[in-house]
Amino acid sequence: MESLKELFRIGNGPSSSHTMGPKKIVEEFIKRYPGDDYIDVTLYGSLALTGKGHLTDVVIDDVLKDKKHKINFDIKKKVKHPNTMLVEGYLNNKKVHKMIARSVGGGAIEIDGEKPVVKKDVYPLNNFEQISTYCKEHNLRLYEYVDECEPEIGEYLKEVMQVMSDAVHRGLEKEGALPGKLQVQRKAKKIAAQNPPTLMEQYFKNILSYCFAVSEENASGGLIVTAPTCGACGVIPGVLMALRVSKTFTEEQLLNGLKTAGLIGNLLKTNASISGAVAGCQAEVGSACSMAAALISEVNGKDIETIAHAAELAMEHHLGLTCDPVMGYVQIPCISRNGLAAVRAFSSYSLACYIEGVPSSISFDEICEIMLKTGMDLSSKYRETSSGGLAKLKKSIIKRLNAIDLEVNKEQSEEE
Repeated sequence: MESLKELFRIGNGPSSSHTMGPKKIVEEFIKRYPGDDYIDVTLYGSLALTGKGHLTDVVIDDVLKDKKHKINFDIKKKVKHPNTMLVEGYLNNKKVHKMIARSVGGGAIEIDGEKPVVKKDVYPLNNFEQISTYCKEHNLRLYEYVDECEPEIGEYLKEVMQVMSDAVHRGLEKEGALPGKLQVQRKAKKIAAQNPPTLMEQYFKNILSYCFAVSEENASGGLIVTAPTCGACGVIPGVLMALRVSKTFTEEQLLNGLKTAGLIGNLLKTNASISGAVAGCQAEVGSACSMAAALISEVNGKDIETIAHAAELAMEHHLGLTCDPVMGYVQIPCISRNGLAAVRAFSSYSLACYIEGVPSSISFDEICEIMLKTGMDLSSKYRETSSGGLAKLKKSIIKRLNAIDLEVNKEQSEEE
């Protein structure tokens, strides 16, 4: 398995596959062919169907701002990979260069006709059973296995935690509408201002406000960490911040929890998928929930079996979760889904603790396998194409927004 640096990537939202990947593809093209005076970019599959909402065109425009260019959204052409794009370069009105490439998740790319860049494997073991056996034989906790494979990863993850914390604080301060036609209002600050009557409700309020803060930053193109993706980037920071403000755990314990969460995420990435375009939102928010459940279990000092059970339960109850963003924006239902997944991570941890010592009927490795198979069975409508599920509400939501605009304009006219 690859380094955790390939899982926890620092970058701008709202989508690692729709912003980070396409940005890298276009950057690579102009790096290779700097003399081309006109660039034509065509997006296919999920990139074409949800690219507007994911700000794909915005990030490409930014890269190509010094060159004449055009971006095309081809929603009809069938492609093998859902995040395929074509970049063509012209010189004096003549096509001189062509590149077909794919954004394969987490900001990684592949270019047609070229061998994929093989990242160095730093983890010799590739499934949970192997890792669990190794750790027991060598009396290691899961985070200690991470340290053994990546001795210097701790410093990078400290930076990751800081970026997550900064995103929470930025998000909690902002108000107003998120970018795009939906005009979704930011809610993190409003949630944080509430004063629920019980300690339990206050705890959940904190988790939700932190998750919303980061997810809203992501939807605005802010600096976040893929955990494991942009669309699911609010879950881990929400859980981490909630644990931090509880003042029950040290920074070292939280860091160790993040290492364990990363290991779980790496296993899901290696043996299943973390791409919504490939396997639906179970691969994004479901994976984040599974990682968060492992994190909570680790900071509480639970054994390997309990950590695995918590992570398995979290994924088990996200199986079949569709990726159906309304109008392609990583806003509805993505933002609230992050918050509720963080709450479910705590529930999964609690259930694993309540039945501690009772063997789990389903192993973590099995849930990885089933998640991928389930994702493959999902209709393409439910895999980040914005053509099914909640995305079907597009017309009614636009109608509602238009009605609100008319009412606002009417009130303004009356005031004048």
